[in-house]
Amino acid sequence: MGNKQVLARDYIDGNPKETDMYFNTSSISLKVPEGSKEVLVKNLYLSCDPYMRGTKAKISDRLFYSFAPHSPIVGYGVAKVLESGHPDFKKGDFVWGVTKWEECSLITMTESLFKIQHTDVPLSYYTGLLGMPGMTAYTGFYELCSPKKGEYVFVSSAFGAVGQLVGQLAKLMGCYVVGSAGSKEKVDMLKSKFGFDEAFNYKEEHDLDAALKRCFPEGIDIYFDNVGGKMLDAVLLNMRFYGRIAVAGMISQYNLDQPEGIGNLLSLVYKRIRIEGFTVYDYYHLFPNFLDLVLPYIREGKIAYVEDTAEGLENGPSALVGIFSGQNVGKQVVVVARE
Repeated sequence: MGNKQVLARDYIDGNPKETDMYFNTSSISLKVPEGSKEVLVKNLYLSCDPYMRGTKAKISDRLFYSFAPHSPIVGYGVAKVLESGHPDFKKGDFVWGVTKWEECSLITMTESLFKIQHTDVPLSYYTGLLGMPGMTAYTGFYELCSPKKGEYVFVSSAFGAVGQLVGQLAKLMGCYVVGSAGSKEKVDMLKSKFGFDEAFNYKEEHDLDAALKRCFPEGIDIYFDNVGGKMLDAVLLNMRFYGRIAVAGMISQYNLDQPEGIGNLLSLVYKRIRIEGFTVYDYYHLFPNFLDLVLPYIREGKIAYVEDTAEGLENGPSALVGIFSGQNVGKQVVVVARE
């Protein structure tokens, strides 16, 4: 059958543009190769996430890209199994995991697929709240930060899919929570919809150190870092003794040829601060524990969630581009097909 796709034109420097992507129609067999453990899926919902920019990041003299030129965009999504050679998946199952931006995908890396057992919540939630971003929030907050009731918690990029959940989990534990975001609308929603105690627009703050001192006169116990750079540097000055910092991302640095330096590292020593970077891929074995915690909260209405949906694969490129300028209000999802 014909298979519409969104392909990368080339490697991307800087924030992606719609012209960095183009459409193609290929053909795909509706049968899984005999004897293989591959899974053929129909994609339903595709996730737009900052890491998908495709920008090169130099680490130890190597360059890393999230997708290759003239190949389909790769990212997380929710899909329905059409055919399967894998014993863990059968026709009709709903799954989430790494897929491609196309109508149907033949998935060879089946270890990146998770069968969806709970369908009483919207399937699209598995692109965000109940998928990779949700697991990132859960892992960083509980596994790395070891939170305690009454502690002071700061979340950067708090309106993103990860930050939303970190803040709400912290509030459910009885913590004092502050978040930063990039618009007045998002700042207001952090407080009114997600229950943050305070929030500020980092774009309007000329002195981040002063902003943090205003929100945390007694200092910060836990910082969930999604942005790095100047915000991380300012946070170090405001951490309390034995504070913990979980570094999930550094979106402020992805676009820079020369990353910004951090000048306040001495605080790590004097204040006995623990800072740790992580990727969620090392913690997917905890996914059942994550569901046991979060699903009841969702069903009881104790966790709020906001999605921004773009209908149709043809609107995928503009939706992906929009997240880098903050156009989305909530988790950005592309709807390829609905069940």
